[in-house]
Amino acid sequence: MIQFQQVSKRYPPGQDALVDVTLDVGPGELVTLAGHSGAGKSTLLKLVAAMERPSAGAVLVNGQNVGALKPAALPYLRRNLGLVFQDQKLLFDRNAFANVMLPLSIAGIPHKEASRRARAALDKVGLLMRERAMPIALSGGEQQRLAIARAVVNRPGLLLADEPTAHLDPDTARDVAEIFLDFHQVGVTVVVATYDGALFPQARALRLDHGRLQP
Repeated sequence: MIQFQQVSKRYPPGQDALVDVTLDVGPGELVTLAGHSGAGKSTLLKLVAAMERPSAGAVLVNGQNVGALKPAALPYLRRNLGLVFQDQKLLFDRNAFANVMLPLSIAGIPHKEASRRARAALDKVGLLMRERAMPIALSGGEQQRLAIARAVVNRPGLLLADEPTAHLDPDTARDVAEIFLDFHQVGVTVVVATYDGALFPQARALRLDHGRLQP
């Protein structure tokens, strides 16, 4: 599903975020990324989603070199990716249902089918009863679950999450982690950057240290 072939990423004026990283993530795997702040976890996830381009090496997703994709091809790549980041980037001028509908509208899904899928995604994360709530009225945990619903509404084969439980209390963090585990159970490939690997005991744990993958 994911291959890194001697991948490095350098930001001006010479800051190495990743150094010679080689790894493979198989279809249906659950993988956690650990490491100190600035270790390169977020950069690695952004390279998978083609939000960043490698400075050296190749990043392949489903056998496709995503670093070489033209901008016009990126939306097609990302339709098979679910992205959940610390900054959920929710739209605070529309309700929970409309937030989840947005990716389906962009993809041109007919309204009736899109509505059914949006409600199914909200139900999956326990927010169906809050579909008319505005994001500002949701708790931090509910906002994170709403971001997950939006990320999975297109039924992606690959789910990427960057510290999805970082700002949540322990009980809420366990609830959010359980949602990712549920998706893994039905065959979705899940890669989670997290400070708390104990939330994902079944995962294959990878660790980065100053941009280098540790053995």
